[in-house]
Amino acid sequence: MRAAFAAAALACAATAHAADFRSVGENAAVMYDAPSRASTPVYVASRYYPVEVIVNLDAWVKVRDHTGALSWVEKKSLLERRMVIVTAPNVEVRTRAEESAPVAFQVTQNVALDLVEIAPGGWVRVKHADGSSGYLKSGLVWGL
Repeated sequence: MRAAFAAAALACAATAHAADFRSVGENAAVMYDAPSRASTPVYVASRYYPVEVIVNLDAWVKVRDHTGALSWVEKKSLLERRMVIVTAPNVEVRTRAEESAPVAFQVTQNVALDLVEIAPGGWVRVKHADGSSGYLKSGLVWGL
């Protein structure tokens, strides 16, 4: 009973905080169905793939991806680096946080971008792996 109460209190406390996002490190990471290398591998996440941290357990982290799928990954496979993933089929990234601003570059669905800043008015500033940067509407990416 005491353990159930502690778990419920922990869950309530976790929902009061902002989401905690990380990214897969320099190498791809194997995602498992339980916190052990002996468990079943579910999929391999590519370099810089963003995930939301759900639970931290010593050397393992339970994460959620942009599809809502839950899995476990070794903590050492994650970076503090904040990335977002494009969720729309084709996105025009603007030079300024304005719909009328010139297009800086275009990206397609499932491309990971560095999150530079969350800008006012529902915009985010992002940076592509090729060094291009600009602004897009926050509703076009996951990982915020």
